[in-house]
Amino acid sequence: MKTLRFRLAATVGVVAVLAVVIVAIAAATRGGHGIKEKLTGYQENPALSTTGHGKFRLTIDRKAQEMRYELTYGGLESPATQSHIHFEKKTNNGAIVVFLCSNLGNGPPGTQACPPNGGTISGTIRPANIGAGAAGQGIAAGEFDEFLQAIKVGATYVNVHTTGYPGGEIRAQLVRGNHDKDKHH
Repeated sequence: MKTLRFRLAATVGVVAVLAVVIVAIAAATRGGHGIKEKLTGYQENPALSTTGHGKFRLTIDRKAQEMRYELTYGGLESPATQSHIHFEKKTNNGAIVVFLCSNLGNGPPGTQACPPNGGTISGTIRPANIGAGAAGQGIAAGEFDEFLQAIKVGATYVNVHTTGYPGGEIRAQLVRGNHDKDKHH
């Protein structure tokens, strides 16, 4: 009887370990990666002292060729006008690769409105959403893998532009694999 119980316990243990391994392999095969960043004025170029703040979450599914995002912001010193993901290192300002929202009518068809006084927007970025703004820097319209590589090496940032700071009031450099929700910049 003890042998049967031992075999049963050992079998249950092996099945549990295999389940964990299968879930890990499935996640790796899917290519899912996540980013969580905090937006501040200190990351803008030039740096700003502002009451504005935000959080940006990006989940990347390379196999499905899509990125799901959520941007929440508030405390801005003037109304939000637009938000984008740009291609450039943290010491410079760069070209727009993806429109997240705009109140200026300058985004591609279907661009959602930005909550002017703060709020949350979300959506999915697919190859069709990657614009030609950074084509001169090597990321042409629709080039999902090129855009993903730029994210991987930390050469993209998200920011929120406002009427008082048309160049951007809050910003965060995107770093793939950054899941530290309590990270301060």
